[in-house]
Amino acid sequence: MNHQQSDTNGLPPKTCTIDRLVTVPEDVEKVLKGQKTATRRNGRYADIGEVMTLEGQDFVVEKVYSQSLGELTDEHARQEGFANVEEYKQSILSMHPGMPWLPQMRVWVHEFRRA
Repeated sequence: MNHQQSDTNGLPPKTCTIDRLVTVPEDVEKVLKGQKTATRRNGRYADIGEVMTLEGQDFVVEKVYSQSLGELTDEHARQEGFANVEEYKQSILSMHPGMPWLPQMRVWVHEFRRA
């Protein structure tokens, strides 16, 4: 499976805008400190090459792909700024009370780097 998509061909339309990609203050802080290099959302918030600006700093989206929660590894959790999958899971569930954590549930991964 190739996650290195060079364009947005094959990706469905965005469901939200890039300015909504990272909004939680602790997450913004993690991105600015370089501790968070990816964010997972239930929709697609950005195109590859699109720029997200946080507190005047630009971050360019490098990869956008779909992933199931069951595929998450501790390495993925570290991209999100957490120690491991369990810590990430607890954070997500605390932000979305009542949300089930289903291994087959798919999310959109947005990987980015400082521009």
